[in-house]
Amino acid sequence: MTALTAETVASLTGGDLPLAVPQYDRSRLRAGIVHLGVGGFHRAHQAMYLDRLMNAGEALDWAICGVGVLPHDARMRDALTSQDGLYTLVLKHPDGTLEGRVIGSILEFLLAPDDPEAVLERMASPEIRIVSLTVTEGGYNVNPVTGEFDADDPAVRADLEPGAVPATTFGLVTEALRRRRDRGVPPFTVQSCDNIQGNGDVAHRMFTAFARLKDPELAAWIEEHVPFPNSMVDRITPVTTDDDRAMVAERFGVDDAWPVVAEPFTQWVVEDRFADGRPPYEKVGAQLVDDVEPYELMKLRLLNASHQALCYLGYLAGYRYAHEVCADETFVRFLRDYMAREGAPTLLPVPGVDLEEYQATLIERFANPHVRDTLARLCAESSDRIPKWLVPVIRANLASGGEVHRSAAVVAAWARYDEAVDEQGEPIAIVDRLADRLKAAAARNREDALVFVRDEELFGDLATEPRFVEAYTAALDSLHTLGARATVEHLVAG
Repeated sequence: MTALTAETVASLTGGDLPLAVPQYDRSRLRAGIVHLGVGGFHRAHQAMYLDRLMNAGEALDWAICGVGVLPHDARMRDALTSQDGLYTLVLKHPDGTLEGRVIGSILEFLLAPDDPEAVLERMASPEIRIVSLTVTEGGYNVNPVTGEFDADDPAVRADLEPGAVPATTFGLVTEALRRRRDRGVPPFTVQSCDNIQGNGDVAHRMFTAFARLKDPELAAWIEEHVPFPNSMVDRITPVTTDDDRAMVAERFGVDDAWPVVAEPFTQWVVEDRFADGRPPYEKVGAQLVDDVEPYELMKLRLLNASHQALCYLGYLAGYRYAHEVCADETFVRFLRDYMAREGAPTLLPVPGVDLEEYQATLIERFANPHVRDTLARLCAESSDRIPKWLVPVIRANLASGGEVHRSAAVVAAWARYDEAVDEQGEPIAIVDRLADRLKAAAARNREDALVFVRDEELFGDLATEPRFVEAYTAALDSLHTLGARATVEHLVAG
């Protein structure tokens, strides 16, 4: 077994499976992108697209400088730094085939808590032309009720103090833009790659809101000069496990501290609006478009909302992986019915996409037994997901007279899941920024059926909508009295 470093990468032939390695001279790479939030998804997606370009002899001046903003990002810093930025990406095909590639597009990694000045100067340097982000759905500091920037967040308040050393994403990006403006350096593009609708628009509103509080003149300059293109990103990327590390070692002969595993499918739709150039992403499969919205609504309301439709009900029924749920024909029928009869009717036409074929492909992707996507991962951070992915579907169908009982049942399953004990009496670990609040509400589900959905920050006024209330309370009662499987069977039969 060989350690993964710049010196050893060309000789990685110790495993029983072939492993593709960078075909470009990494000593010629120059960073053109700073990426905040280097996790599994970024490394399976955006960094992979750049690696493809580099293997084609393109974009050698668009390498990535990764930045960790939080103290726990030191783990990723240590893993990547010890491997000269290299890591293994393994695609797990439905037939069990493993496809491995060493990705070389990450050139360096900086940890902001250790040296914020180094991060600021890197972003302020003229060769950096894009600052991209994967900071999770909750990382944009959006007030769920008002949609405005939450200026009361303690870390934000600290960054707004005069002379404060920036510690948040907002503080770092804003200060780097200030330095560029003051030095006469063109601004970079801020490119959100997070899984939220209108991610560029959201980033635009939040970053300019922070800047307005910090320096109104700078905010006006950002409004005029800094683009925030929207994008839609898609690739199922489970959390890396010790089993994945062992698989990479055994099958590919590589000792990799933090490999990434993912499904073969990938999609990236990007609004073509950049301040100072961009890599030619379209040459390696990305779609550059004028309007991302139809694609992102398709993904959010079909793929992402369907993940929520399977995860709580599946977990309560005793499953622990997405592919297990999708081996159960009753649950598959429920997912297909949700997509066809509640999700898809709320969508705009999607240029170049057959929506029926897309829905069938989603089921095939969820059913891939080798990806082993855990339901616990899909159930996590629901307060950042359900309000953005599923509640808009419910509202659209309430307005149009469409069906809502499946969507309402998913919300009821979330409420039942957050009671924090499964149908066998085993505890459920609730992973959510609002976990304490959600569990406190869910604990009262049986005495007050609407307590969970009266949380206006998450659901607005849904608790006053008669059609939703009827469907929600019926599903919650069924979950309590009959259980998840019988509830799904009833929904499919109805």
